[in-house]
Amino acid sequence: MDSITELIAEGKGKKVYATENPDEAIVFYRDETYAYHGLKRGRIIGKGEINNLICEHMFTMLKEKGVPNHFIRRIDKTSSLVKRVDIIPVSVKVRNIVAGSLAKRIGYPDGTHLKNTVVEYNLKYPELEDPLVNITHITAVELATREELDVMFGYALKVNEILKETMKEIGIELIDFKLEFGRYHGQILLADEVSPDTCRFWDSRTHEPLDIDRFRHELGNVEEAYHEVLHRLTGNVLKNNEEEA
Repeated sequence: MDSITELIAEGKGKKVYATENPDEAIVFYRDETYAYHGLKRGRIIGKGEINNLICEHMFTMLKEKGVPNHFIRRIDKTSSLVKRVDIIPVSVKVRNIVAGSLAKRIGYPDGTHLKNTVVEYNLKYPELEDPLVNITHITAVELATREELDVMFGYALKVNEILKETMKEIGIELIDFKLEFGRYHGQILLADEVSPDTCRFWDSRTHEPLDIDRFRHELGNVEEAYHEVLHRLTGNVLKNNEEEA
């Protein structure tokens, strides 16, 4: 077992711990969940284990298809070993279909197909509710260079194409998703997670959400939706999550 030394970061659904190796960290995926910048909180039983398995699958696939990322290996049910990156404080949102905050900003209904993929940047600043920013904002305050942003943009589009095709094959529409990147010995790596916590997944036939929106909007069957995504992606079916609670 890799030795944990200290907690170095905590997010909505994860904790990140330093290890004795300064180049590595351990991500612990939690059942706890937040929405609306922490105004709504709850617990999705089994989510930590499900997201850990989904991220293992996603990061392994993306690396095989040419997207370098922080994933090293899964340690146990809820933890994975990753490269310890210096997170760039800007998240990249990739949108294929109108939903969520975009619907409010542009006045188009949820489910409207966009003529082209939309890429947005948000400042990672929860106290300001992660405001939308543009490239000139980011470079002006030196959060990232234009060269780094170009790499992030290119990887974001590549991830989009890979995920759209992957999810289409299992009857899921990729509506939008959020990515985070980090610096690692001069290289830009995809980091954070790729899961129903950070992606909008809709069933292709019913258009029902299979992601965190079920929790946000109190649609019910949240645990079942997460299980369904895992099952379609990997064939895994988890049991006895109540015993893990």
